[in-house]
Amino acid sequence: MIRKTRLFTPGPTPLLPAAQFAMAAADIHHRTAEFRALYTRVLAQLKEFVGTRNDVIILSSSGTGAMEASVSNLTSPGDRVLVLTAGKFGERWTALAKAFGCEVDVVSAPYGQTFSMDEVKAALKLETRVVFMQASETSTGVRHSVTAVARVLKETQSEALLVVDGITGLGTTHLDMDADGIDVLIGGSQKAVMIPPGLSYMAVSEKAWDRMEATYNPRYYFDLRKERKNARNGESAYTPAVALIAALGAALNYIAGQAATPEKPEGDLATGRRMLVDNAETIAAMTRAAVRAMGMKLFAPDAPSAAATAVLAPAGVDSGLFVKELKGRFGAIITNGQGEMKGQIFRIAHLGFFDYMDTIALIGALEQIVVKSLPHLNMPFGTGLVAAQKVYAERMSR
Repeated sequence: MIRKTRLFTPGPTPLLPAAQFAMAAADIHHRTAEFRALYTRVLAQLKEFVGTRNDVIILSSSGTGAMEASVSNLTSPGDRVLVLTAGKFGERWTALAKAFGCEVDVVSAPYGQTFSMDEVKAALKLETRVVFMQASETSTGVRHSVTAVARVLKETQSEALLVVDGITGLGTTHLDMDADGIDVLIGGSQKAVMIPPGLSYMAVSEKAWDRMEATYNPRYYFDLRKERKNARNGESAYTPAVALIAALGAALNYIAGQAATPEKPEGDLATGRRMLVDNAETIAAMTRAAVRAMGMKLFAPDAPSAAATAVLAPAGVDSGLFVKELKGRFGAIITNGQGEMKGQIFRIAHLGFFDYMDTIALIGALEQIVVKSLPHLNMPFGTGLVAAQKVYAERMSR
């Protein structure tokens, strides 16, 4: 049998062909008028994609680089910060803040759950300078409520900045940076925008820019003020990942084009962004329904993310079985659990360039594995597919 390799991972995600073509053609120097025009256009597109009036900057780094930049630019040694965590990426905020000498308070929730707003309110102190959180905790398949946390900050009249890792939240969650009062919102290239790893982007509020003038943690490559100054002239502070920026422009054009009309054939990025989120929500709901119908349990049933679905392996079964079988038999690449969750859960991604056909194919492959390797579940073929089809039909009829 012919077997194609297909990514179903939460990063890197499948690549958009138009973005790959743009990368191949991006033979331009970063200090030319041609690049300045491209960079200026992409920065403007990113503002629309994020949905903000704030300045957006691009860094040639992974999303973790943007997380580090948030800490180093917005804090000084000894500053008290609050980290909201329920997984490996929340724990990364804690490690970064400690690395830059911050005093770190932590509100944590068990893996597979989200934190309570009462705990957040109780942990906020008068001297809390920054609150760090994820919109989507991909390690456990949980979605956190950014709006609820922002509301707590407003209700308590806290002066703390709100910094959100939206790396897998953007494109899978309806985020409203300006209305909620998010001060920094971080995205990554290898997620919902369908291009390879290597870029991160950050929307930054004026309140956060002002804070940078009073902080003194060391920073050089990740000095965000340098990037903002250069971006106003259509340039980056240092040599950027030119081909990835060209790919990002093509991907944002594609997302806008999903909302094309005869009157506006180029489409609309704000509408395209909402459609991208709705797409992730639909195929995530299809996957969750299929998993339940097949007799398995979700790891995060109460606050599931649309970026990725985390599935508990059946009792006595290592989750690596699903990872190995999907790759070996069908060429489908999913991810195991991280850290201590390895062997207990497997994760299936939905963000970016995934569609109905991808989802149906993966569910069909899962059925093959369950029938062959887990006969004690007594699952007939079609069980998961029927459940997924019903979800799709119901959502398309709205």
